Amino acid sequence: MSNAEEVLIYAVGDVAPSRAEPDTLFANVAAQLREADIAFCQLEINITERGERLPQVRHTDRTHPGAAHALKNAGFTVVSCAGNHCMDWGRDGLFDTLDALKNAELNVVGAGATITEARKPVIVERKGQRIAFLAYSSILPMGWWAEEKRPGCAPMRAWTLYEQIEHDQPGTPARIHTFANREDLAALEDDIRKVKTQADVVIVSLHWGIHFVPAVIADYQKEVGRAAIDAGADVILGHHAHILKGVDTYKGKAIIYSLCNFAVDLPMTPEHAQSKGFREIQKLHPRWIPDFDSTYNFPDDAKHTVVAKLIVSEGKLQRVSLLPAYVNRQSQPEILKAGDPRFADVTNYLREMTTEAHLNGQFEQQGDELIIA
Repeated sequence: MSNAEEVLIYAVGDVAPSRAEPDTLFANVAAQLREADIAFCQLEINITERGERLPQVRHTDRTHPGAAHALKNAGFTVVSCAGNHCMDWGRDGLFDTLDALKNAELNVVGAGATITEARKPVIVERKGQRIAFLAYSSILPMGWWAEEKRPGCAPMRAWTLYEQIEHDQPGTPARIHTFANREDLAALEDDIRKVKTQADVVIVSLHWGIHFVPAVIADYQKEVGRAAIDAGADVILGHHAHILKGVDTYKGKAIIYSLCNFAVDLPMTPEHAQSKGFREIQKLHPRWIPDFDSTYNFPDDAKHTVVAKLIVSEGKLQRVSLLPAYVNRQSQPEILKAGDPRFADVTNYLREMTTEAHLNGQFEQQGDELIIA
């Protein structure tokens, strides 16, 4: 439990309950998550029984309204819908999802009926301190971002440039450069500056990065993460990659590039495993073997995950740490104790990804936590 003067925040990556009894997905973690004053997650699934799957969707699923109550029962209080699945089932799917979350008394950030709604912060007051959340997505099928008269999520788009290294050698690999969309970046910076005048701490959630590829961080992520901190953000929570990525620090503040999945139901059929769409993304990770008896079909690395633990007191974010966790074959996360051999596995993997990406994050183990120095 947090001290009387401290606000305890837990934050996790992607969640997608898609089972008849969604509360069982959080059976191993709900008790600890409920200790937090605020708990945050990124929703990767539509909560709807209406709508049509849009044709540009590569893979999608949907779940029943009980999933929203399962998130609430697990201890979550703030849910981001800014991601590449927000519009999978069209307007009906998005609005049903937002309604289901709100009916479960959850705070929703990052999506809405208009761009103004999508960019609106969630400000939660606990113990006399105000904590603001903003959420954006860089992973965007065409038309998924909100506009003045169109629903969707808050965008943080990026552009890709391929540079041929050897101009006299056609077909050789190219360097890949990415750049933030200037309009989206300016809007993000403006949002942060505005909410900083209304809140003590600003937490920015970003659905971004290169999925499934170990370690690699795209150029635009460093650009956007640092710009957000320059504008007043206190910590960056990244997700979408479906595996852990490294951690950076900038001006003493943490940029967590990918929290990995936390609780995602993704069963696999032999038919889907042979589909062109799956085989294309399977190539991104060298150790991705489908498991038809599991509900968690991701690369082997995805069993390693973390919970970000944030401590706010005296109007400041005083400490950021990571709690190593493990996802089993039934998609259920478990927060680990330091004596568990899996704790060292997750810690070593996180350090390896940070080093390989040439990031400067340093981790000091204190008990069951990895303090980001």
